[in-house]
Amino acid sequence: MKRSCYCGDVKEDSIGKELIVSGWVHSRRDHGGVIFIDLRDREGIVQVVFQPENKEIFSVAERLRSEYAISVKGLIRHRPEGTVNPNMPTGKVELVVSELEVVNSAPGLPFEISDYVDTSEELRLKYRYLDMRRPSFQKNFIMRHKVSQEIRNFLNEDGFLEIETPFLGKSTPEGARDFLVPSRIHHGSFYALPQSPQIFKQILMVAGFDKYYQIARCFRDEDLRADRQLEFTQVDLEMSFVEENDVMGVIERMLTRIFKTALNIDVKTPFERMSYCEAMIKYGSDKPDTRFDMFIQDFCEELKNSGFGVFSNVLAKGGVVRGMCIPKGSQLSRSEIDGLTKFVGEYGAKGLAWMKITETGAESNIVKYFKDEEIKAIISKLGAKAGDLVVFLADEEKIVAQGLGALRLKMGKELGLIDKNKFNFLWVIDFPMFEWDREEKRWSALHHPFTSPKDGEELTAANAAKIKAKAYDVVLNGVELGGGSIRIHKNETQKKVFELLGISEEAAKEKFGFLLDALMYGAPPHGGVALGFDRLCALLAGEESIREVIAFPKTQKALDPMSSAPSEVSEKQLKELGVRIVVKQAKN
Repeated sequence: MKRSCYCGDVKEDSIGKELIVSGWVHSRRDHGGVIFIDLRDREGIVQVVFQPENKEIFSVAERLRSEYAISVKGLIRHRPEGTVNPNMPTGKVELVVSELEVVNSAPGLPFEISDYVDTSEELRLKYRYLDMRRPSFQKNFIMRHKVSQEIRNFLNEDGFLEIETPFLGKSTPEGARDFLVPSRIHHGSFYALPQSPQIFKQILMVAGFDKYYQIARCFRDEDLRADRQLEFTQVDLEMSFVEENDVMGVIERMLTRIFKTALNIDVKTPFERMSYCEAMIKYGSDKPDTRFDMFIQDFCEELKNSGFGVFSNVLAKGGVVRGMCIPKGSQLSRSEIDGLTKFVGEYGAKGLAWMKITETGAESNIVKYFKDEEIKAIISKLGAKAGDLVVFLADEEKIVAQGLGALRLKMGKELGLIDKNKFNFLWVIDFPMFEWDREEKRWSALHHPFTSPKDGEELTAANAAKIKAKAYDVVLNGVELGGGSIRIHKNETQKKVFELLGISEEAAKEKFGFLLDALMYGAPPHGGVALGFDRLCALLAGEESIREVIAFPKTQKALDPMSSAPSEVSEKQLKELGVRIVVKQAKN
């Protein structure tokens, strides 16, 4: 039977028509000799009715079970009075079956096809083809498709060209491990799958394609978590003859259009802008969640002469002391506060100092070490009130920021301070160009080595800690949607940056030679951005994990339970590639 329409499209305007619909048996109910089946396809569910008068069809309907694939033909009518389902788009109508074709049967299911079933992720991924039949899952992917189409429409209208870049490239250091592909023709040599199209999109700018975009597949061999996958998708774009405001303006307009299309939400522009320094001090994160006001404050100046040895010793060594006020936190028990201490310890903090604020001041076993004016300054700066809990971390700046930033988010969620209906966008700007790598004892690029320094910055080792970059990250509700920068377009500047990063001229030539050569041939000023497409779709769908908007993701152990990837390959394949597997002997 040829389908007339999708199940979800059968509405009141179809009443009186004879239609054919196809799909899967979502549920079956036998009510006093009349069989009702909810028939489901990607667009929704419609109720179909089997009446006992048609004995041959009715006997087949009695044998139908969950997830049988069927096609039915019949007349569309109003549901009888009292049986209308207002929770279904098709809840006012039903199809009375006159013809039935069982396309395929199904055995007992490993789990129920339902949005409410509690099933382990491992089992869901093993039977992904069943998991993907869930209505909410299919809704996510219909939305993902519409968003990708809207992105293409917007960028096409804005004069961008969609250009593909290679999957098989050269291994270059980009912050994560490369996936390597051995060459069958050139034994001992390897291609690398792209962590991003970064170098190629810069080459496209040199080539004169002044507005490029790509919804690009990227690959990074890194440890997985809820917002990471070995292979992921990013919206990648680059523009020539631009500065930061030009690139940021395009992204603001594009995100505004996406949110209107996907959620019918009007996004306010321009987005708020916040310096990296302010974000790290005030929120303890370079991707701050600004939906609630629990701010971190710096107390280095107020407590520089503190009698509390823990603080004074840290400050003397160049560390920082910062604090935060937890509303009504005085209600926390000592064991609960110890739990917070353990929590910040996961971020490297050696301890958590605290004070309970009362009507008369502060209470704690450390209060005696502080002068009255210091206590007053703390309470005033944090805006603390009676019943609140003030907490402090004293350590290296990075540890303090990470510890208090994570604690802020934890308490914001637990205290119900976060409005989940808000969408707070902002740009984090004025990033440092470099960060010091303690293990390597050298400077490394905070973003990547092709990021341009701010105009007038002196590129010297003595000034490295102070150099700001023309970099920008777009953040939504504490999630980094993406980031970008204005790139270095002059060879001399790129060489100076490589020198500061400890990359020799020979190493630079070996790894990035074709880009450095290209920059000599009239390279224009250019810049761009990459947005995490999976992450964006997860936020739009209200999902915690990006695995809910990726058709065939890997588990946190980097496995695909459905296809059993990764798997061993034959000796013949290895020999063709010139590869030999070395198995280490386990020690007794």
